[in-house]
Amino acid sequence: MLFVLDPGWGLEARREAEALLTLPDGRPSGEARGWLALPTGGSGGGVKWARHDETTLAAAVAGLRAHFGLGAIHAVDVLPAHHVSGLMARVRAAETGGTHLPWAWKRLEAGELPVLPEKADGWVVSLVPTQLQRLLRQPAAVAWLRGFRVIFLGGGPAWPDLLQRARDEGLRLAPSYGMTETAAMVAVVRPEEFLAGREELRPLPHAELAVDSEGRLRVAGASVCRGLWPEWRDDGWWSTGDRAEAPPGGGWVILGRADQVIITGGRKVDAARVEAALRGARLWEEVAVLGLPDPEWGEIVVAFHPAGAPCADPAAALAGLAAWERPRRWVAVETWPRNAAGKVDRAALRRVGATLAARPAGD
Repeated sequence: MLFVLDPGWGLEARREAEALLTLPDGRPSGEARGWLALPTGGSGGGVKWARHDETTLAAAVAGLRAHFGLGAIHAVDVLPAHHVSGLMARVRAAETGGTHLPWAWKRLEAGELPVLPEKADGWVVSLVPTQLQRLLRQPAAVAWLRGFRVIFLGGGPAWPDLLQRARDEGLRLAPSYGMTETAAMVAVVRPEEFLAGREELRPLPHAELAVDSEGRLRVAGASVCRGLWPEWRDDGWWSTGDRAEAPPGGGWVILGRADQVIITGGRKVDAARVEAALRGARLWEEVAVLGLPDPEWGEIVVAFHPAGAPCADPAAALAGLAAWERPRRWVAVETWPRNAAGKVDRAALRRVGATLAARPAGD
């Protein structure tokens, strides 16, 4: 069994991982599959490993290749190898006889752009929304991004303003949905559809999507993991914990995490909707919305942001939200917590919320 660990884990997460390593393997005796364990969930609720192998990874590559009509996949890789998108950049290149070009994100962010030799199948790159946001500020980086056949965007929800800016720049963006448990993307928007204003996700050929009675998305297909270590799962549907819907006309829309619904005073608040409003107003470079316990309301809506004054008037961003959706508290964070993939560490923000004094909204 091969376990992949995140070098950025803290002491507590490492201890959790070491405890799990000692558990007996739950797969059937003599079963050789599920030998590659990739970390998932370490930043938000305990260390887990998704069990993959050459079959699940190859299925993910074949589905992506067929969906985009790619031959050899040539990938610039700015994500860490312990992150599923970073790992899959390597696997896609190796599986298809393509080129894997690792490039440190800090170099790219600083304006050091690799020169890419011409390839018949073009080049692809995977970015998370925050990375795309930073590159869009640099004219040279925008020109460089225009040279890609596909720019996969995943790792978290992208806000409307970011997508529109990418569309205005003519970037061949492919917003995607997937996770470690599915060997990265299982649904995506093709660049042609994105540039035409479409944002509904289409399942890749190897994946099937459905929702349960509570609106949570389920995924089936050959790239779904064999289970979470040490457990083993039979083939079938994987429950993602994300809310989704299939609007008329086809395609899928991801509505956000089921566990990001905040219940405050008996009313439901979609944290992703509040985040999108605040991001669209460009108040701060980063923002995250969480529900924190409150003795009167059960939970309250709390907006976290980097320390410093907002770049615009918060009242304008809040105008489109119902009164109960608006943050009751704002928490300024001196050092914005991220994991190695560039995604916000929400568990760390919860710890910040428990220790920092929050100021009333509007102050």
